[in-house]
Amino acid sequence: MGSVKVGSAPDSWGVWFADDEQQTPWERFLDEVAGAGYTRIELGPYGYLPTDPARLKEELDKRGLEVTAGTIFEHLHRPDSWDSTWQDVSAAAELAAAMGARHLVVIPSMWRGSNGEIVEPRLDHEGQARHGKQVTELGRRIAAEYGLKTQFHPHADGHVDSQETVERFLAETDGDYVNLCLDTGHISYCGGDNLELIQKYPDRIGYVHLKQVDPKVLAAVEAEGVGFDEAVRRGVMCEPPLGVPDLPPVLDALAGLDADLFAIVEQDMYPCPPDVPLPIAERTLSYLKSHGGGVSV
Repeated sequence: MGSVKVGSAPDSWGVWFADDEQQTPWERFLDEVAGAGYTRIELGPYGYLPTDPARLKEELDKRGLEVTAGTIFEHLHRPDSWDSTWQDVSAAAELAAAMGARHLVVIPSMWRGSNGEIVEPRLDHEGQARHGKQVTELGRRIAAEYGLKTQFHPHADGHVDSQETVERFLAETDGDYVNLCLDTGHISYCGGDNLELIQKYPDRIGYVHLKQVDPKVLAAVEAEGVGFDEAVRRGVMCEPPLGVPDLPPVLDALAGLDADLFAIVEQDMYPCPPDVPLPIAERTLSYLKSHGGGVSV
């Protein structure tokens, strides 16, 4: 049996960008995430939390918080994109490693825009193979230079989103350098099966994001063809246990793996009123502790 260690992230406080006046200030996020009972966090968008390692370490230590991962987008499916991707990735990886994190969560860029418009064609098999090769090399270099494990995060409206594209991505990448950040909400949003992915690819589940989707909101946004950003504004990501997937079976399956996993609570709520996140975070942690089997805080 493995272990599932729960944390949270700026995303659950309505944070999507390094700097945005609609977002929770970073000091308040750190105070509230610790006050809610979490001891583990992700960095969120690079630049949201202080990027000076000494200052950030001081802020984390006085609140009893540790960092599990950094998070960054990539666009390696595009020709001649390595240098610009590496510039962003290396900054996030350097800070995450300095904070003692073990992982870097890497997210694909989008094929659909915030208003639902198609901004790029979907990758064909040749494009998927090329992308997988590039991400494998990215993971190899991240490991070599920063000692971090690359966990790839499928994302709604991203070039890896549906179960078909997730499985294709796993086939095109090397598990020695790249594994899966299983985001339960994004998998369900795109019609995938979280339990099936855990069962089929137990050795490729390296990290987890916990979230749920409101099926009624999802059905409406799918019928209208709106993009993910608008879906979030309509509340498509919801507080457990009000949505799908059912988290206890997922947590039981994860605990049954021979692995120690971080499971980071994320509930996309951008933008949201400043007093909304903390009560949800407290209730969610209580729910996970009482229904999560092998979950530890």
